[in-house]
Amino acid sequence: MRKKALQKNKAFVILYAIIVASIVLSVAFGVSNIALKEVNFSTSAQNTNDAFYAADTGIECATFNDRTSSLSFRPVGGSDQVVCAGNTIPMTGSYAAGWAFDLPLSNGACAKVTVFKDTITSSPKIITKIVSRGYNVGAAGSLCSLMNYQTEREIRVTY
Repeated sequence: MRKKALQKNKAFVILYAIIVASIVLSVAFGVSNIALKEVNFSTSAQNTNDAFYAADTGIECATFNDRTSSLSFRPVGGSDQVVCAGNTIPMTGSYAAGWAFDLPLSNGACAKVTVFKDTITSSPKIITKIVSRGYNVGAAGSLCSLMNYQTEREIRVTY
Protein backbone atom coordinates (compact mmCIF):
# COMPACT_ATOMS: atom_id res chain seq x y z
CA MET A 1 0.00 0.00 0.00
CA ARG A 2 2.75 2.34 0.90
CA LYS A 3 4.48 1.66 -2.42
CA LYS A 4 1.40 2.80 -4.39
CA ALA A 5 1.29 6.10 -2.50
CA LEU A 6 4.95 6.78 -3.28
CA GLN A 7 4.36 6.10 -6.96
CA LYS A 8 1.46 8.58 -7.02
CA ASN A 9 3.63 11.21 -5.33
CA LYS A 10 6.40 10.70 -7.88
CA ALA A 11 4.02 11.40 -10.75
CA PHE A 12 2.75 14.54 -9.04
CA VAL A 13 6.31 15.80 -8.46
CA ILE A 14 7.23 15.27 -12.12
CA LEU A 15 4.10 17.12 -13.26
CA TYR A 16 4.82 19.96 -10.84
CA ALA A 17 8.45 20.19 -12.03
CA ILE A 18 7.36 20.37 -15.69
CA ILE A 19 4.86 23.15 -14.93
CA VAL A 20 7.43 25.19 -12.98
CA ALA A 21 10.07 24.70 -15.71
CA SER A 22 7.67 25.84 -18.43
CA ILE A 23 6.75 28.99 -16.44
CA VAL A 24 10.43 29.82 -15.88
CA LEU A 25 11.16 29.22 -19.58
CA SER A 26 8.28 31.51 -20.62
CA VAL A 27 9.56 34.29 -18.38
CA ALA A 28 13.08 33.84 -19.77
CA PHE A 29 11.81 34.10 -23.37
CA GLY A 30 9.84 37.25 -22.51
CA VAL A 31 12.84 38.93 -20.89
CA SER A 32 15.14 38.01 -23.79
CA ASN A 33 12.59 39.39 -26.27
CA ILE A 34 12.49 42.71 -24.41
CA ALA A 35 16.31 42.82 -24.28
CA LEU A 36 16.54 42.16 -28.03
CA LYS A 37 14.10 44.99 -28.76
CA GLU A 38 16.14 47.37 -26.60
CA VAL A 39 19.34 46.45 -28.43
CA ASN A 40 17.64 47.01 -31.80
CA PHE A 41 16.29 50.37 -30.61
CA SER A 42 19.69 51.56 -29.40
CA THR A 43 21.26 50.55 -32.72
CA SER A 44 18.52 52.39 -34.59
CA ALA A 45 19.04 55.52 -32.48
CA GLN A 46 22.78 55.47 -33.21
CA ASN A 47 22.13 55.05 -36.95
CA THR A 48 19.68 57.96 -36.85
CA ASN A 49 22.23 60.16 -35.08
CA ASP A 50 24.91 59.33 -37.66
CA ALA A 51 22.55 60.02 -40.58
CA PHE A 52 21.33 63.31 -39.11
CA TYR A 53 24.92 64.38 -38.38
CA ALA A 54 25.84 63.70 -42.02
CA ALA A 55 22.84 65.66 -43.34
CA ASP A 56 23.59 68.58 -41.01
CA THR A 57 27.24 68.61 -42.06
CA GLY A 58 26.15 68.70 -45.72
CA ILE A 59 23.89 71.69 -45.06
CA GLU A 60 26.66 73.51 -43.18
CA CYS A 61 29.16 72.80 -45.95
CA ALA A 62 26.88 74.09 -48.71
CA THR A 63 25.83 77.16 -46.73
CA PHE A 64 29.43 77.98 -45.85
CA ASN A 65 30.54 77.71 -49.49
CA ASP A 66 27.57 79.75 -50.69
CA ARG A 67 28.07 82.57 -48.19
CA THR A 68 31.86 82.85 -48.01
CA SER A 69 33.19 81.65 -51.35
CA SER A 70 32.95 83.76 -54.45
CA LEU A 71 33.67 80.66 -56.55
CA SER A 72 30.87 78.18 -55.80
CA PHE A 73 27.21 78.26 -56.87
CA ARG A 74 27.50 81.25 -59.23
CA PRO A 75 25.49 81.82 -62.45
CA VAL A 76 28.57 82.27 -64.61
CA GLY A 77 32.14 81.25 -64.00
CA GLY A 78 31.47 79.24 -60.88
CA SER A 79 33.83 76.62 -59.58
CA ASP A 80 33.20 72.90 -59.99
CA GLN A 81 34.22 72.13 -56.42
CA VAL A 82 33.46 72.97 -52.80
CA VAL A 83 35.76 73.00 -49.80
CA CYS A 84 34.49 71.26 -46.66
CA ALA A 85 36.52 70.47 -43.54
CA GLY A 86 39.74 71.10 -45.43
CA ASN A 87 38.84 68.71 -48.27
CA THR A 88 38.19 69.74 -51.86
CA ILE A 89 35.07 67.97 -53.12
CA PRO A 90 34.08 67.91 -56.81
CA MET A 91 30.50 68.84 -57.70
CA THR A 92 28.37 68.49 -60.79
CA GLY A 93 25.64 70.66 -62.26
CA SER A 94 25.03 74.23 -63.26
CA TYR A 95 23.07 77.31 -62.23
CA ALA A 96 20.00 76.27 -64.25
CA ALA A 97 19.92 72.63 -63.16
CA GLY A 98 21.34 72.90 -59.66
CA TRP A 99 24.57 71.57 -58.21
CA ALA A 100 25.17 68.25 -56.49
CA PHE A 101 28.05 66.82 -54.50
CA ASP A 102 28.72 63.89 -52.18
CA LEU A 103 30.27 64.57 -48.79
CA PRO A 104 31.98 61.53 -47.20
CA LEU A 105 32.66 61.80 -43.47
CA SER A 106 35.36 60.21 -41.37
CA ASN A 107 32.91 58.03 -39.36
CA GLY A 108 31.74 56.21 -42.52
CA ALA A 109 28.60 58.31 -42.91
CA CYS A 110 27.99 60.44 -45.98
CA ALA A 111 25.66 63.10 -47.39
CA LYS A 112 24.27 63.77 -50.84
CA VAL A 113 23.83 67.53 -51.14
CA THR A 114 21.92 69.42 -53.84
CA VAL A 115 21.89 73.21 -54.18
CA PHE A 116 19.31 75.06 -56.30
CA LYS A 117 19.26 78.78 -57.00
CA ASP A 118 16.24 80.59 -58.40
CA THR A 119 16.10 84.25 -59.40
CA ILE A 120 12.82 86.04 -58.80
CA THR A 121 12.09 88.04 -61.95
CA SER A 122 10.07 90.79 -60.21
CA SER A 123 12.94 91.60 -57.84
CA PRO A 124 16.70 91.16 -57.73
CA LYS A 125 16.41 88.49 -55.02
CA ILE A 126 17.91 85.04 -55.38
CA ILE A 127 16.34 82.15 -53.49
CA THR A 128 18.70 79.35 -52.49
CA LYS A 129 17.37 75.88 -51.70
CA ILE A 130 19.67 73.29 -50.20
CA VAL A 131 18.65 69.65 -49.75
CA SER A 132 20.99 67.37 -47.83
CA ARG A 133 20.32 63.65 -47.48
CA GLY A 134 22.48 62.07 -44.81
CA TYR A 135 23.22 58.34 -44.57
CA ASN A 136 24.69 56.48 -41.61
CA VAL A 137 26.95 54.34 -43.86
CA GLY A 138 28.11 54.44 -47.45
CA ALA A 139 31.14 56.71 -47.63
CA ALA A 140 33.44 55.24 -50.24
CA GLY A 141 36.29 57.50 -51.25
CA SER A 142 34.75 60.70 -52.54
CA LEU A 143 31.34 59.20 -53.34
CA CYS A 144 28.31 58.32 -51.28
CA SER A 145 27.39 54.79 -52.35
CA LEU A 146 23.82 53.76 -51.55
CA MET A 147 23.48 50.42 -49.80
CA ASN A 148 20.71 48.32 -48.32
CA TYR A 149 19.80 48.85 -44.68
CA GLN A 150 20.94 52.45 -44.56
CA THR A 151 19.28 55.03 -42.37
CA GLU A 152 18.50 58.23 -44.26
CA ARG A 153 17.70 61.66 -42.83
CA GLU A 154 16.93 64.70 -44.96
CA ILE A 155 17.29 68.38 -44.12
CA ARG A 156 16.02 71.20 -46.35
CA VAL A 157 17.06 74.83 -46.03
CA THR A 158 15.65 77.74 -48.02
CA TYR A 159 16.86 81.32 -47.76
